[in-house]
Amino acid sequence: MNLKTNVHALRGEIAVPGDKSISHRAVMFGALANGTTRVTNFLTGEDCLSTIDCFRKMGVAITQQGNEVIIEGKGIAGLKEPTHILNVGNSGTTTRLLLGILAACPFHACLIGDDSIAKRPMDRVTKPLKQMGAHIDGREEGRYTPLAIRGGQLQPITYHSPVASAQVKSAILLAGLHADGTTTVIEPHQSRDHTERMLRAFGADVCVDGLSVSITGRQTLRAIDIEVPGDISSAAFFLVAGAIVPNSEITLKHVGINPTRTGIIEVLKDMGAHISIENVRHEESEPVADITVRTSTLKATHIGGDIIPRLIDEIPIIALLATQAEGTTVITDASELKVKETDRIATVVSELRKLGAHIEATEDGMIIHGKTPLHANDVLVDSYGDHRIGMMLAIASCITKGHVTLQRPEAIAVSYPTFFDHLRMLQS
Repeated sequence: MNLKTNVHALRGEIAVPGDKSISHRAVMFGALANGTTRVTNFLTGEDCLSTIDCFRKMGVAITQQGNEVIIEGKGIAGLKEPTHILNVGNSGTTTRLLLGILAACPFHACLIGDDSIAKRPMDRVTKPLKQMGAHIDGREEGRYTPLAIRGGQLQPITYHSPVASAQVKSAILLAGLHADGTTTVIEPHQSRDHTERMLRAFGADVCVDGLSVSITGRQTLRAIDIEVPGDISSAAFFLVAGAIVPNSEITLKHVGINPTRTGIIEVLKDMGAHISIENVRHEESEPVADITVRTSTLKATHIGGDIIPRLIDEIPIIALLATQAEGTTVITDASELKVKETDRIATVVSELRKLGAHIEATEDGMIIHGKTPLHANDVLVDSYGDHRIGMMLAIASCITKGHVTLQRPEAIAVSYPTFFDHLRMLQS
């Protein structure tokens, strides 16, 4: 795909698609609840459609019309043994959270995904689930897909997670929801809390004490209506675009501003971005707002420590932001990037260097020297099948002089099917 370069302004309003993390959970929790759950502003990206497909294969009646989804839940006892392999596609969230649910199901299931999923470590959830009593096997003793699982009677555990991961925490809590007794997960840093918030919305009692989250088993979920807020991880690309493209002003409507996800806003403000948050309101269990960003003069910063879990998916676009800031930006404590859809440290560095960025990889992050004009001479850049790398490169092209071609742009449909439509709207 030929990308438009040297854009003179981005102006207008857009509503980014529904939050991917919340859309996944809405389907899963709706399937586990008793009654009819209605979900609006559902993200119709490929990852979330994989979640719908998996639950349909387990006998859950799910209807979808555009971004509205209706789930007819019958509790965990209503799930049936699938007659076909559960294909999770490119979705790590589907894989890990589904394993937590299947751990309590007294039947056999097989999970498989694409080539990217086959490289991503699943033992971070299979190990604690085995401790609880699930029988799981797969490549390298359950480290990688394909995975086979037979669930059943589970015992509660107290699990000290070595990583701050909402997927790990959620998988264990979902298993704990159907175990005998109280299951506790303790994290080194706080990760996203969408699962805790949504469990409460569905009627479950969840106890949060600092970095510890506990749930007592054998609770029953009741169906609710959910409006999914806009995904701040998707909004991040246009927040950065508005800050670095000349003569720009972009308003993003109805964006989720969950405090465990707003690290990108804090970094933008710390670097001097002109950003305002208006019309803050709470819908169901999640806060939302409208966010406006304008072209800004930026300064370098250091990003590391507790904030990393709150912006881990935004680091590729933050790296681009840093190329346009005066000084040297250092990103540390982000080794988790190596086990995403790609090794995002390596791919960010390699692709931005093609555009003239002064950036180098470290063991757990990057060092970015700015302010650097980006340029290209018939350059081929590659998403490597990673949606966030693809979107970052599309935004980078807006401030690049020369000709840029993006390989594998279709990867972006995983989380933002209308990304290029919105980019063109703001350029017009």
